[in-house]
Amino acid sequence: MSIAIVTKKQYVEEREGCYRILGKRVSLDSIIYLFLAGASPESIVQSFPALTLEEVYGGITFYLANHKAVEAYLEEGEKLFEALRKHSQENNSLFYQKLRDAQKA
Repeated sequence: MSIAIVTKKQYVEEREGCYRILGKRVSLDSIIYLFLAGASPESIVQSFPALTLEEVYGGITFYLANHKAVEAYLEEGEKLFEALRKHSQENNSLFYQKLRDAQKA
């Protein structure tokens, strides 16, 4: 009886400018931000039940192997998010004022 050994497996794909776990809708960002915040791979699986422990480790491995590129990708995403947030606040100022007022109350 022979057992097949997997020597190379892909866990992350780039789709529409976004890194995702292969075949899933979970972004690499979601895993990496939790990992960087100190979450264990097991707790990340609990947060994303669609993922297996192997897929989470695969995403973390991809991040570690491509650290500079993934960090640049995350930074670009943060800049885009900030620009969208600012645009939304400028175009919906009354709504955001109501939110601030509700937070103070």
